[in-house]
Amino acid sequence: MNTITRARQDPVRCRVAPSVLALLESARRGLSSAEEDVSAAGRYVGAHLAALRAAAAIVTAKSEPASRRRRPQSVWELLPRVEPTLSEWAAFFAAGAGKRAAAEAGLPQAVSPREADELLRDAATFIALAENALGVPAQAPLPLATAI
Repeated sequence: MNTITRARQDPVRCRVAPSVLALLESARRGLSSAEEDVSAAGRYVGAHLAALRAAAAIVTAKSEPASRRRRPQSVWELLPRVEPTLSEWAAFFAAGAGKRAAAEAGLPQAVSPREADELLRDAATFIALAENALGVPAQAPLPLATAI
């Protein structure tokens, strides 16, 4: 049982909405899936989307309901307002959104294997920081046991 699942079962220990925990769990799963992707573009896109889900979890948990309609904003624009300590991370991932879009579009040479691997490491760090900011104990999911 991973930490997020334990947090769901123990509301006294971690008071985070189930929707926020689901976003964090999705971020961890997405990161794990990205790590297994053989293409640099797939790893880059997966890592960026995993970080996006973790940022969405923070914004969801810490935002106040909007009282009036505003123009749509990126989660990377909203994150520094609700969690200023992650402002540099928001700027970093926002800057990589164009590269992610190019990789998703299948543009050749959109990202190098090195860029993809670096983003995987950065996304893993960011997800752990997001979990910490929400008071959810960080723990990467354990690999599933396979039958021999």
